[in-house]
Amino acid sequence: MASLMGRRRELSVRRQHWTVLLGLCLLWGGLYCPAQNQDPNSHPSAGKGSKHISPKDDIDAIGSRNIGKTGAGNWYSLEREAQIGREYARTIDQTTRLMKDPLVTEYVNQVAQRIVRNSDAKVAFTIKVIDSEEVNAFALPGGFLYVNSGLVLAAQDEAELAAVMAHEIAHVAARHATRQLTRQKMFDFASIPLVLIGGPIGMALQTAAGVTKPLGFSKFTRSFEAEADYLGVQYLYKAGYDPQALISFFERVQAMQKRKPGLVSKAFSTHPETKDRITKLQKELAKILPPRDSYELSSSEFDDVISHLSKLNQAEHSPAYQARPTLRRRTSITSPFQKN
Repeated sequence: MASLMGRRRELSVRRQHWTVLLGLCLLWGGLYCPAQNQDPNSHPSAGKGSKHISPKDDIDAIGSRNIGKTGAGNWYSLEREAQIGREYARTIDQTTRLMKDPLVTEYVNQVAQRIVRNSDAKVAFTIKVIDSEEVNAFALPGGFLYVNSGLVLAAQDEAELAAVMAHEIAHVAARHATRQLTRQKMFDFASIPLVLIGGPIGMALQTAAGVTKPLGFSKFTRSFEAEADYLGVQYLYKAGYDPQALISFFERVQAMQKRKPGLVSKAFSTHPETKDRITKLQKELAKILPPRDSYELSSSEFDDVISHLSKLNQAEHSPAYQARPTLRRRTSITSPFQKN
């Protein structure tokens, strides 16, 4: 009898160990396998002198590449992704002051849609302008892009404005929001078996999991931002704009942070560090983008919109305007999927 009970106890412990191992495999497999969508034959190690390149590096294939596909790394369908985006968009529309000025909204939409047409996005985009002096833009899953009027005014030319929107469109094209949600679920599932193990071993595993979670998700945020930079520059180039525009905007953000820290959204002031992003982008540009004789920098429409926005701001800050009652609040609005 004692032998039988001991045998059952041993089998129970083994099951618990296997459950923990399965959970940890789900966790670390999801955390540290970002290249799961990559063609194994396209990896640089596929063979010396191989003509294969990574699909993510193929500029000519933009639009037909399967960036951020549904699968092990993304448990959400495009339909569910769009539903999530619509839910958040309704909240943002109700809690912010959206610009209705057709000159501004139609122009921003025109530039953004040009980038969308030259991207890997598989969804239609809805673009709206938030009436806020804060330098910021963000995108929701499913193709909802919000651009602050402060960002338009902060851009030196149309290419810089397009560059920031290209970065946000890349987040949607690569489906970063639902990939992040998937990884969070992976971690939650992986954590469940740990409560089954008692004693010092169980405590040690739970402590290790608690340490791994923030470190892992910090890494995700950095990798997703770097991927959005990388893809965004490609979309910018494909649309005919100067790909250096994203770098010049980052450099401008660095100067803004020193002069007026409160004017720049936290999204532009947290990791990955701006100077590191600039250095990394410069190296990547030299490797993947064929040189062109000329790039588009700006347009007369951009100049008209900047002039128009500046006049609107001057009128709003005039004594006569400020004497009028207003319910406007200058609050910082960011996407729930944006890094903090």
